[in-house]
Amino acid sequence: MEFAHPGFFWLFISIPLMVGWYIWKQRQLQGNLNVPTLRGFTLKKSTLPKFRHSGIVLRSLALSAMIVALARPQSSLSWQNSTTEGIDIIIASDISGSMLAEDFKPNRLEAGKQIAIDFIKGRPDDRIGLVIFSGESFTQCPLTIDHSVLINLFADVRNGMITDGTAIGMGLATAVNRLRTSQAKSKVIILLTDGSNNAGSIPPITAAEIARQFGVRVYTVGLGTNGFAPYPVQTPAGIQYQKMPVVIDEGTLSKIASLTGGKYFRATNNETLKNIYEQIDKLEKAKIDVTQYHKKTELFLPWAIIALAFLSLEFILKNTLFRGALT
Repeated sequence: MEFAHPGFFWLFISIPLMVGWYIWKQRQLQGNLNVPTLRGFTLKKSTLPKFRHSGIVLRSLALSAMIVALARPQSSLSWQNSTTEGIDIIIASDISGSMLAEDFKPNRLEAGKQIAIDFIKGRPDDRIGLVIFSGESFTQCPLTIDHSVLINLFADVRNGMITDGTAIGMGLATAVNRLRTSQAKSKVIILLTDGSNNAGSIPPITAAEIARQFGVRVYTVGLGTNGFAPYPVQTPAGIQYQKMPVVIDEGTLSKIASLTGGKYFRATNNETLKNIYEQIDKLEKAKIDVTQYHKKTELFLPWAIIALAFLSLEFILKNTLFRGALT
């Protein structure tokens, strides 16, 4: 409930003033009568004197109800219609053996998964899908608005699910194929890799040309520190770490982004990768048109009726049962 004219509540100050005036008047009307004896007087027991102050009580209640009515209480009902111009996003992630390098924590693959999952959680209005690639590619999750399913499937991704290698062109082509029939206002691919194309039957630039024809924008991300990265190797003596050179085909990744109207990013650690996703999130914001509706119902009439009822009750009692007793 809300009030259209809450300023009328200041009138409540008049109630204690009215009660104070009543008490002062009652004291002025009191007097003393001295008689030598009570003989000849007959005292009748009555409960009416107990209600001699009913008038001021009823008047105070009536004034309170009238003040509330003047403040115009209203019930407010509001709702809104939202229209989202959806964005369809495919995350194409490299899961080749080199993604186990530990220049990211705990490694490139796990860091990329967790940061991407946080990105997914922040975009509840978009359809998002997942393509993974190594020596070949396949769709791990098609476009969906059910992000809990997508996140579970993403969490299950691991190295060794498919033949090793780095088929960037195949991964990009598979992602484009998932978006080619989309009717979304914006179609986006986020492609993450830590190497250069060395497998697959589709060259990366050819896949980028196909993406451009279907109006798909590609953001490419190169994963890897500068120089060498620690890479775990299983040996008879346990896991040993070797220094692995970081070789990212930045020229090809930049060209893919340029051809499709996207942007190339280089991530050298967890923090820079997180910042890249935040930048992409800002670049690809969904537009939401919100129409708000408000409906208000006036509720002053019941309060006015209550005030009238109290005043009527006082008038009736004053002129019948308590005639001469109420003031």
